[in-house]
Amino acid sequence: MSTHPFSETYAEARSKFLSAAESAGAAVQAHLHPERGPDGGVLATDCAWIGPADARSVLVMVSGTHGIEGYCGSGAQIDWLQRGEAAQLGPDRAALLIHALNPYGFAWARRVTHENVDLNRNFVDFARPLPVNRDYDTLAAAVKPADWNEASQTAARLALGAFAQAHGFRAMAQAVSGGQYAHADGLFYGGAAPTWSRITLETLFRERLSRAEEIGIIDYHTGLGPEGYAEPIIAAAPGTPEFDRAIRWHGRAARSHVGGESVSAEIAGDWLAAAPQLAPQARVTGIALEYGTVDANRVLEALMADNWLHAHGDPQGPLARQIKAQIRAAFYVDSDLWRGMVLGQSLCAVRQALGGLGRP
Repeated sequence: MSTHPFSETYAEARSKFLSAAESAGAAVQAHLHPERGPDGGVLATDCAWIGPADARSVLVMVSGTHGIEGYCGSGAQIDWLQRGEAAQLGPDRAALLIHALNPYGFAWARRVTHENVDLNRNFVDFARPLPVNRDYDTLAAAVKPADWNEASQTAARLALGAFAQAHGFRAMAQAVSGGQYAHADGLFYGGAAPTWSRITLETLFRERLSRAEEIGIIDYHTGLGPEGYAEPIIAAAPGTPEFDRAIRWHGRAARSHVGGESVSAEIAGDWLAAAPQLAPQARVTGIALEYGTVDANRVLEALMADNWLHAHGDPQGPLARQIKAQIRAAFYVDSDLWRGMVLGQSLCAVRQALGGLGRP
C-alpha cells in the first residue's frame, strides 16, 4: 500500500491511518459504527493516543466530522503521523487523533450521518426548544425536490437566486446552511436527538480528556472559501477569552463564524462551540480549518443532488456514480497543488497549536 497520505476510499484511509498510528507508537482504539459501508465493510471512528495518559496538555485533531470531508482531514492526520511530528510533543503533553468522526458519511460519500444529520448542527440541548429557521422553511421545497432533473434543478436555482436578490447572498447562505430542525429529510438538518457520532465524541472527551487541563483542537473541513486556502474558523464570539486565545495561537487570519466575518454561516449546534462544556475542567482552544474547494453554488448543488439520491433515489443505482463524483469534487480537489496546500497549512496550524498549549 502506498505511503501517500491521501486515499481513494474510506477503507483505504482507515487502513493507512491505523498503520501510521501503529508506526508512531500510538495506542489505538476503534469505536464500531452500527451501519456498514457501501461495500459491506466495517465502519469505525478510530482514535490514536500518543503521550502520557494523564498529560496536562492535549492536542486533538479530528477528521470526518462532515463525512466526505474526511478525505482531506485523514490525509492531514496521516501526514502528521508519518512525518514523526509526535516527537515535538514534549513532556506532559499528548495528542489524540480522532479519525472519521462520521465514518458513515466518509464511506458513503455524504456530508451527513446515517441519520441524515449535519453533525455540526447536532450539539444542541434537545431538552430545550430547538432553534427555528423560518427562512429555510421558505426554501425547503426548492432545495429538496422530489425529482432530480433539469427542470427541478432550474427551479431550485431560480428560488435561491430570487431569495439572494431580495435579501443578499449571505442571507441566502445563512438561511440554507445555518441549521434547521424541522425538515428531517432536508439539508443541514440538526436532528431530533444526539447522533451516534455525537455520543461517540462525548464518550471520547469523557474517557480520554477528563484529566487534561488544557486542550487545543483542530477540526478539518472543506467546501468553503478560495480553492486551497484554509481559513481558521473560531466557534467562540469575538471578545471572549476563547476567541482571543485562538487569535494568539493562529494569527489574525482566524475568523469567528459569529458576526459575519468568516466564510462560514453562523451556525447552531457545532461541536467546537460545545467543546468547553465537554471538558469543563480544561481551558479549550479550538479552530475548524476550512479549506476552499470550488464555487459555493457547485457545493450546494452537489449537496442537493446527494440529498435527493438518498431521500428519493437509489444510492447504488444508475445515477449514484455521477452524483457521488459530483459531491466528492465539491469537497476534495484532486490535484497535487491542493493536496500540498492541505498538508502545509495543516502542519502550520498544528505547530501553532502546540506552541500555544501551556502558554498564558
